[in-house]
Order: sequence, then structure tokens, then C-alpha cells
Amino acid sequence: MKLMTAHKILIGTSIVFFIFFSWWELRNYLAADNVWALARSVLYLGVAVGFAVYFRSLRNKVL
Repeated sequence: MKLMTAHKILIGTSIVFFIFFSWWELRNYLAADNVWALARSVLYLGVAVGFAVYFRSLRNKVL
């Protein structure tokens, strides 16, 4: 396995994790009306988008 392949797998896993975690915090906000849970949900979704943009930039890169 090449290093770039392993890197892409880890970044892809991070994207899925942060999307799930954002959804989890959104559920916490809807259940308890906790504003901090909503803030964390937006933050985690932003991190997932950032990782997705980074992942897309790796298409033609070689380590």
C-alpha cells in the first residue's frame, strides 16, 4: 500500500466521522435545546467540509 492511499483512507474516514459527529450533536440540540450542541454541530460540519476540500485537492498528488 502506498503512503498516499493510506492517507486518503484516513482522510475519508475523518470526513465520515465528523459528519456523523455533527449529526449526533444536532440530535442533542434538538432533544435538549442546548445552544452549545448546535455550535459544536456546525463546527464539526465545517471540519468535515474542510477535510472534503483537502481530500479533493489530493487527486493528482503523489507522495
